[in-house]
Amino acid sequence: MTMFEIFAYVERMKYIRRWSLMHSLREETDTEHSFQVAYIAHALALITNNLGGEQVDIGDVLAMALYHDLSETVTGDMPTPVKYFRPEMRALYGGLEQSAKNRLLATLPEELRAAYAPVVDPDESTLAWKLVKSADRISAYLKCAEETKSGNNEFRRAMEGKLAELSASDLPAVQYFMENIVPVYLRSLDELELPKE
Repeated sequence: MTMFEIFAYVERMKYIRRWSLMHSLREETDTEHSFQVAYIAHALALITNNLGGEQVDIGDVLAMALYHDLSETVTGDMPTPVKYFRPEMRALYGGLEQSAKNRLLATLPEELRAAYAPVVDPDESTLAWKLVKSADRISAYLKCAEETKSGNNEFRRAMEGKLAELSASDLPAVQYFMENIVPVYLRSLDELELPKE
């Protein structure tokens, strides 16, 4: 085994196509998705720190967001209906996902492995991870909304499911984002305005 192969796998995220069981008007890759999750997670962290009464490390949030789907370069993007079809399937996929994270981290030298572990294999009980997971759901919701708005009803039920998940969130930053920021995404280019200088 050679060292630093994790970086070659990061580059391969651009080949992982999301929503593989759905007819998409515009394909989306894990690289594109991870960037969107990162900037949404960044916004959620800033909202939390400035409006939510809690504090979270923005660097941790950003790093987790960038690497949150890295294991899919080993496992592929398992479609949600398949992943959650039965509890045994979810447990099996969870084991594969953990093995992929461990193998990716093992390509780093020991002196860097400990620094990368919290972002490649994060503690899912932390506020930082909960914000990233919420950003992941918001990203999925926005993809569904974009496809549905363009007339692709293939994504309608998925959009309703993601909206229900997000509406049930107990994170104030998520509710703030959904109420104040998501409507901007639904505007056309002609409806967007920049302030005059």
